[in-house]
Amino acid sequence: MIDLKNTKVTIYDVASEADVSLATVSRVLNYPEKVKPATREKVLEAIKHLGYRPNAIARGLASRKSTTVALIVPDVSRASVAEMINGVLDIARKYDYTVLLKVTNGEDEVEEEVWQEVYASQVDGILYLNDELQEKNISQIKASSVPVVLCNTKEENNLLPSVSIDFESAFYEATKSFIDKGKKEILLVSTRSAYSVNALKEGGYIRAMYDAKLEPKVIRTSGRLVVNYPFFQEYLKQNSIEAAIVVRDSIAASMINAACNLGINVPDQLEIMGFQNTKYSKMSRPTLTSIDNPIYDIGAVSMRLLTKLMNKEPIDNVNVILPHNIILRNSTK
Repeated sequence: MIDLKNTKVTIYDVASEADVSLATVSRVLNYPEKVKPATREKVLEAIKHLGYRPNAIARGLASRKSTTVALIVPDVSRASVAEMINGVLDIARKYDYTVLLKVTNGEDEVEEEVWQEVYASQVDGILYLNDELQEKNISQIKASSVPVVLCNTKEENNLLPSVSIDFESAFYEATKSFIDKGKKEILLVSTRSAYSVNALKEGGYIRAMYDAKLEPKVIRTSGRLVVNYPFFQEYLKQNSIEAAIVVRDSIAASMINAACNLGINVPDQLEIMGFQNTKYSKMSRPTLTSIDNPIYDIGAVSMRLLTKLMNKEPIDNVNVILPHNIILRNSTK
């Protein structure tokens, strides 16, 4: 029971008293028709008992002039995420939107808390970046009372609004570019974590290899340098490959370092291609050929798409595919 004498009652107190989530309290305050009558009554009783008075933000007053968008990301340390945020912010400024950045750190418990905080903040729309898109994430998005756009990721059945490249096609073309050079021992380096977009990348690679009647070779490692560098050293000592396509530039740069330190010449003995065309592709030596994923544009277009959804404007296609290309540098011939 809440001690009301010396405590300012908050929406968190109401949720605790009614034994419901923050999102449910928020819906009762703003969209009561979307809440089951029994649950709605329980929340209203808690509000009355505690004497809770929602502020302007909690009520989501229709009269407020500001528009707030939540950007939910797993990690801000990745170069690609930082670039996407820049694209989002540039468009948000043009519309005079406030962007609420929430970081989940890839942890399920933290993500659940983030969603509750976002709902409690009464945002007008949500931009969601999560490479590890799972069924529970999809269910959360479908249940959202405000529009949600997936950024740089997509749901396989295209049921959710999204902005990305065609990952499968990009990796098919990258693999075929090596096959057309006469390469046969072509490796795909993926991650141990089950990133949903990596499944699409692997699908494109495998299709290209099978089309050429070649045997696919997929290995998985960590995105952390302290793990992947020794992993590459051991792998390259024991295996002879002609080319490698890596699902992240930073991991590809680590592979280049491991190869060079073993006396393997890149690109004469081993050609390496990365993905996303981040700063790592220019910082590595030799510089890294990379599949260009227009991450800034993805952020900007995602913000524009979300704006249309929030304003209920007509949209021809809610699954936007942006063009990609391969930026040739010195890690390939």
